[in-house]
Amino acid sequence: MGMTMTQKILAAHAGLKEVKAGQLIQADLDLVLGNDITTPVAIKEFNKIGMKDVFDKKKVAIVPDHFTPNKDIKTAEQCKMIREFSYEKEIENYFEVGEMGIEHGLIPEKGLVVPGDVVIGADSHTCTYGALGAFSTGIGSTDMAAGMATGKCWFKVPSAIKFVLKGKPSKWVSGKDVILHIIGMIGVDGALYKSMEFVGEGIKNLSMDDRFAMANMAIEAGGKNGIFLVDDKTLDYAKKHSTKSYAVFTADDDAEYDEVYEIDLSILKPTVAFPHLPDNTRSIDDVGEVKIDQVVIGSCTNGRIEDLRVAAGILKDKKVAKGIRVIVFPVTQKVYLQALQEGLIEIFIKAGVVVSTPTCGPCLGGHMGILAKGERAIATTNRNFVGRMGHPESEVYLASPAVAAASALTGKITNPEDVVNEEVR
Repeated sequence: MGMTMTQKILAAHAGLKEVKAGQLIQADLDLVLGNDITTPVAIKEFNKIGMKDVFDKKKVAIVPDHFTPNKDIKTAEQCKMIREFSYEKEIENYFEVGEMGIEHGLIPEKGLVVPGDVVIGADSHTCTYGALGAFSTGIGSTDMAAGMATGKCWFKVPSAIKFVLKGKPSKWVSGKDVILHIIGMIGVDGALYKSMEFVGEGIKNLSMDDRFAMANMAIEAGGKNGIFLVDDKTLDYAKKHSTKSYAVFTADDDAEYDEVYEIDLSILKPTVAFPHLPDNTRSIDDVGEVKIDQVVIGSCTNGRIEDLRVAAGILKDKKVAKGIRVIVFPVTQKVYLQALQEGLIEIFIKAGVVVSTPTCGPCLGGHMGILAKGERAIATTNRNFVGRMGHPESEVYLASPAVAAASALTGKITNPEDVVNEEVR
C-alpha cells in the first residue's frame, strides 16, 4: 500500500523506506517553535534535562506574541524568561517586539519553513505551515523541550482524509469560508489525529493566504495536521521567502485514505460559525438577524495582506456603525508596513477602526479587545469556545474578513454583497 504526503515526509525524516498509519516513529526536526505562553514551561523542562545548548541554534524559533506587548507584570516576567534564554543559548530566530509578528504569520514570512519540512510548535495552530507542503503540528511544552534538546520527536503516524478541491470560489468566498464549510461538514472531531490532505485542480484558485488560513484551522477539525499539494504558487512563495533547500512529496496513487471528499468551491457561500464550536456553521443566507458589539479582523488565521485588502475595500469611504468597536490586527510588522504603504491603514482609521500592533490579543482572551458579559463579536479568528474571547456569557462568531468588515458597517452579521457597491466590486 502506498503512502500519503504526510506519511512520505515522516518516513523520510525517520530514515525509513515506508511508514504506516498507527506506527510509532522518531523523526528529525527542521524547526522547533514556541511562544511566550508555552516556552517558559519548556525552558524549565529543558533545564531539568541538564542540556547546555539547543540542538541547532538556527532550528529553534521563539516568538513572544500572545501577551505581547506585555499586558501585565506576570506576562512581562514570562517574556523576560524567554528573552534571556534565547540570548543565552544564542537562538538566531528569537523575534523581539518591533521585529516580531503573530508566530504563524511570521515563520513562513521569514522563510523558516519550506516544502517537505517537519515542524513542531508548542501551539496548536502550528499546523498552518502545511500550506507550504510541510508536516507541521502542535505539541506540548515538554515535547518542545525535548525537541530543543535533541532535534527529534516521537510521532504516531496519522491516517488521512483526502479533500479534492475543484472549481473556483465566487467573489466573496475565501479560504476561511472553505475551511469553515469543511469543519461544519465533518465536525470538530471529524479528522481526529488524522492528516487533512488538500489536492485537486481547485487548489490553483486559492492563494497562499487562503491556504494558510485553511491549514491553520485543521486543528479545529481535530486534525493532526493539514497539508496542501505543492504547486507553482507554493514554490514561488518558498523561493521568494527562503534560501533553504526543499523537497516536494506527493501521495502515491494507491495511498490509503479513511475518507475522500470532493468540494466544489464554486457553489460555496460565505460561511459563519455560530457559538460555541467551529463546526456550528451556517451559510450567510441562513444567518438571520444577529446583532454584534465588536468586530475583530486579524489573527494567525486572517491577518495577512489579502485579508486586510478585502476588509479595507469594503470599509473605504464608509464609517463603522455607531456603537460598534472594530479592531484590526495585522499578522506581522511587515504586513502592517505594507498595509500602511498601500493606504489601508488610513482607510481603517478614517472608517473608525482601531489598528493594533501584531499580537494574538483577544483571540485567546488575552488582551486588546476582551468581551464583557452578554457581548457578541464577529471575528476572523479560529475558535469560538465558551469564554474564548472574554466573559463566559459572551459570544463569538467566526467568519471571513469580508463578512467581518461588512458586519462592521451594519452592526449585525452581514453578507458583503449587501453593502458593497459596483465600484468596489
